[in-house]
Amino acid sequence: MKVIVIGAGVIGTTSAWFLAREGHEVEVVDADKGSGLVTSFANGGQISVSQAEPWANPGAPLKIIKWLGREDAPLMFRMRADSRQWSWAFRFLIECLPSRTLKNTLAILKLGIYSRERLQHLRREEQLNYHQIEKGILQLHTDEQEFEKANLRLAELLSYGLDMSVCDAAKIIEIEPALRQSTIPFVGATYAADDESGDAHLFTRELEQVARSKLGVNFHFDSPVVGFLGSGERISGIRVADEFGKAYVKSADAYVVATGSSTSGLMAPLGISLPIFPVKGYSLTAPILDEALAPTVCLTDENGKIAMSRLGDQLRMAGTAELNGFDLSINDARCKGILDRARRFFPEGIGYDESRPWAGLRPTTPSNIPYIGRTKYSNLFLNAGHGTLGWTLSCGSSAALADIVSGRRPDLDFPFLS
Repeated sequence: MKVIVIGAGVIGTTSAWFLAREGHEVEVVDADKGSGLVTSFANGGQISVSQAEPWANPGAPLKIIKWLGREDAPLMFRMRADSRQWSWAFRFLIECLPSRTLKNTLAILKLGIYSRERLQHLRREEQLNYHQIEKGILQLHTDEQEFEKANLRLAELLSYGLDMSVCDAAKIIEIEPALRQSTIPFVGATYAADDESGDAHLFTRELEQVARSKLGVNFHFDSPVVGFLGSGERISGIRVADEFGKAYVKSADAYVVATGSSTSGLMAPLGISLPIFPVKGYSLTAPILDEALAPTVCLTDENGKIAMSRLGDQLRMAGTAELNGFDLSINDARCKGILDRARRFFPEGIGYDESRPWAGLRPTTPSNIPYIGRTKYSNLFLNAGHGTLGWTLSCGSSAALADIVSGRRPDLDFPFLS
């Protein structure tokens, strides 16, 4: 059947590929000038199945209170006169309950493991190259108390399929020799050898080309969707604005919405209420000046909440979370906090003064569980709300969605929409 995918980020583009792989005729429409130009453009670069624990966990409320007033705080709530934000924050607090956190973590972990497998299969099948590194992710701890808590959580998750090990300082240096120069003392680390890293934007662009050339997927850019047509239980078309702002109609048998943080607003006129709220994150990308002094293993600074990924001849440093609506302005203080922290790990070999800042909006649900599956309209489907793990969960959620659209139940045990 004919399927229109709305959104050409990493989620929309993988959705299009898996749907076309099933034999469907697929079109993608996106408001931007190309694929992967919004949240997928300069994210942290991690395929981090090991980081399945959501932001909403029992320790989060106290940390948020402690960080109040700090411009460099890893997680910042800028409260606004916005009822959606307050509603989201209230639901977030509910998801911090221990029972909710464990349930959400296990659901994300299952989807993450499946997604990583699907990514690896897709990469082999299409011979994609997006600066991927398969050396795992090293999660560094600089606080003894936090490290002990991490080990307790790890012991619980190992029985659910997570493959990780605990490292002392010597093992950390063995895994990533460039950390010898660090001025921050480590108390330990956890190491997920099966995790990966890569350039999500480059992956999305390469997959777009493959979807076009091999599977016949049509991509239409500069084409914002401004509304839906339909009655009863089905959608009969979408209204798309042309370059002059005039709307025209596109029709298909099924529609997939993969529009990230914009999904909630797009669905509201249809009577579909989704607590997906934008959470701003920052990244800086700097050139590598000395190969011997730059990391090759993907790193997460657990206490500073910063990810560091090698992407070819550049180092991507990403982190912080800011609940501030759809604001995309660059906060120099928050960028400086990321740079200062990264510089302490790798004082030499990186062109920090030449770094390029970026801000993006993570489409986040209070639980970090994305919405995947069918809506109350029989031919309207969602693949949105992946939060910090959009790159990690993209292939798994899109493969499962293709199953659902095709009338099959996914093998994966996950709370899909029905």
